[in-house]
Amino acid sequence: MTEERRTMLGADGVPVFSYLEGVRDGNPWAYAIEDIGAGAADTITSRMPGWAVSAPAELGRALLDRGARLLRHMHVMWCDLPIARPVADAAPAGFRIVPCDRSPAEIFPAWFAAYPPGHPDHRPRDGEKALKEELVPLLSGEEIGPLLPCSVLAVRDEGEVVGGVLVTDSNRGPWIADVFRHPDRSPRGLGALMLSTALVHAGADGLTGIGLVVTEGNPARRVYERLGFRVVAATMTVMI
Repeated sequence: MTEERRTMLGADGVPVFSYLEGVRDGNPWAYAIEDIGAGAADTITSRMPGWAVSAPAELGRALLDRGARLLRHMHVMWCDLPIARPVADAAPAGFRIVPCDRSPAEIFPAWFAAYPPGHPDHRPRDGEKALKEELVPLLSGEEIGPLLPCSVLAVRDEGEVVGGVLVTDSNRGPWIADVFRHPDRSPRGLGALMLSTALVHAGADGLTGIGLVVTEGNPARRVYERLGFRVVAATMTVMI
């Protein structure tokens, strides 16, 4: 999916940075910032109040120094394919790994429950609004890009969805938009199995690499590293 990059000019009319524009939690969002020049932090602070901005960590810290509020500190990770190392031969008894072919309503309960209070990615939100404004656009491809066939779900034998790995064709290439697992309806270790299965499928489909982001402090980072991901950048999302 190709998106048009926008350019922000400084007070002197000289380009300061380029970015992609989207929406985050109902606010305008500048992300994938590149070509950062002198004065970027001051320009963002003065020209983009009310925006969410995702930027390299150095620029993020400069924005925090100017009064921005931290929303998320994350690490960009990349895995070269096909190097995935499956963590198990099969799902545990009572569970199956299947293609991502269920409706948003079927996927929603596990997706919504995956980040309870205390989790680094938890944020209070209304369930109905999250389904309509977050999960449905993500699954339809409107949010990041179309889902790729290597996306998978974990289901109980009776059909209940308890987890998933959603892989999208984003402007940054193949991208894991979400790895989620219902903490009460699925066993530990199922997330690693889902992810390794998705990576094996991605390699078999001819993909040469795949990326994701992980929040600072999320223990899942150790699982990603074990499966072949490495940190390639650190970014911050802040509210101006």
